[in-house]
Amino acid sequence: MHLLAAKPGEISDGTGAIDLGQTPGEIVILTAADSELACLAAAYAGLAGPKPSLRLANLLQLQHHLSVDAYVEDIVAEAKLVIVRLLGGRRYWPYGLEEVAATCRANGIPLVVLPGDDQPDPELSDFTTLSTESAHRLWRYFNEGGIENAQQALLHAASLVGQEVEWLEPRPLLKAGLYWPGETVTALADLKKHWRVGQAVSAIVFYRALMQAGTLKPVDALIAALNTRGVNALPIFVNSLKDAVAADLIGALFAEARPDLVLNATGFAVSQPGGDFATPFDAADCPVLQVVLSSGGAEDWRNNTRGLSPRDLAMQAALPELDGRILTRAISFKAASRFDAATQCNIVEPEPVADRVAFVADLAERWIRLRRSRSGSA
Repeated sequence: MHLLAAKPGEISDGTGAIDLGQTPGEIVILTAADSELACLAAAYAGLAGPKPSLRLANLLQLQHHLSVDAYVEDIVAEAKLVIVRLLGGRRYWPYGLEEVAATCRANGIPLVVLPGDDQPDPELSDFTTLSTESAHRLWRYFNEGGIENAQQALLHAASLVGQEVEWLEPRPLLKAGLYWPGETVTALADLKKHWRVGQAVSAIVFYRALMQAGTLKPVDALIAALNTRGVNALPIFVNSLKDAVAADLIGALFAEARPDLVLNATGFAVSQPGGDFATPFDAADCPVLQVVLSSGGAEDWRNNTRGLSPRDLAMQAALPELDGRILTRAISFKAASRFDAATQCNIVEPEPVADRVAFVADLAERWIRLRRSRSGSA
């Protein structure tokens, strides 16, 4: 079997054997989060030179063993520092992780393997050869997120490969907060300036990672679609629904805004199978609709008899049922917005599909009308 050359601007689902076509770089960062890649590319572009060469890649494109072998031999083996961010532990990329670690050990290349979330993972730490202090600092940069922390992470990484640069410690960012397109929003009063008195309210809950990378087109499209249907949008970003800060913020906002509906665009579930049913949305006592931001491309979705990928079906359809969410449909798909020549990486962003956004907004309007008719507030 031979490898197909990946083309700039194309997205691979990783199932085929491909060659990403990169040339070696001093620092290599692998992650499954497209938003993180977009953030790192923007941060690298904003750094003044001279700076070490950087290669970014989505490890989901490196699922085939031949793809991993080629990338490890051509890129990882020539690096001076390798950073891997792995959500879900070693079992989500077992072959790739083993091959990267073996090559780094054989070539004396510092390796740091970090969890893709804010929970420690001793299994991943066992693969790390960088000092515990530096590895923990890099983890904090990624966990806090945002362009500024990404730049400081790259500067710290530059210092680890021998460049004399100054860097700052990670700066904490809000784990959860409010959002409105084109504005800095700190309180519900800031949002209410855009609301119309007497209209129903629908919360839109989405991942903080979209805020960090600025990939907010699907959220903006939902806000606009609700507005045209006479529904006030309450957009809230969260690091995780399991995070206490997010839960407290949602509870406080819901107590004040009293939403008629929740459109949730985060994956997984808070409740456990067979356990107690309790979520941050319970205080609103309203329907919760699950909105899917697909991790795949539109073409893959059209050609797949199951529609969504197994990963999306698990994270955004099956597991959310544990929280009693009502599945709607995918409103956006990943699209390569540009090829970043500096990092030799496709920058992939979610692109909303207008008719699918409209479907969800129409559905939201009907659920709100039904709820209000039953409560006598219509």
